[in-house]
Amino acid sequence: MNRAAVYIPEKLFFKIGEVCDITGVQAHVLRYWESEFPMLAPQKNRAGQRTYRKRDVEMVLRIKELLYEDQYTIAGAKKKLQNDMRSASKLKVVTPDMNATNINAGEMQSTAPPPAPQPSAPPVYSSDHEQPPTEPSVPLTDERRAALRRLREQMRDLLSLLDASEARLNAQKK
Repeated sequence: MNRAAVYIPEKLFFKIGEVCDITGVQAHVLRYWESEFPMLAPQKNRAGQRTYRKRDVEMVLRIKELLYEDQYTIAGAKKKLQNDMRSASKLKVVTPDMNATNINAGEMQSTAPPPAPQPSAPPVYSSDHEQPPTEPSVPLTDERRAALRRLREQMRDLLSLLDASEARLNAQKK
């Protein structure tokens, strides 16, 4: 199965069952791979369940590709992934304004992104707590609404993880 053909939902965290469904790998295999591949290290939530991030799901897909399609051994796949990670840090960023002749000639220039626009004055709020503006500064399209809903769900997931960590710390103190 090609990694490009696999759709990974836009979520912050995935449970092990969701990762199994997305990748087509059984849970016991995922747990074994975690012990063999140090770069695959999902977090655990307050209940002790594994929570995978999108990069973990992508890593599972890459490991699966190396082992099942490319027929690497586990040791060979581990070395390949480590080499890939080392070489990835040496990659240069290509911006859209760089033309193909500069890239092909190896004359890549570092271009800084344009500075972010500075607000003219800090926002004023009516109380000590920050209140969101009542009128959106940018018109909300359906696409932006969907993105905001996804962001809200991700924030809720983060808050539940923070609550879980706090509860675990409080339980350890008692």
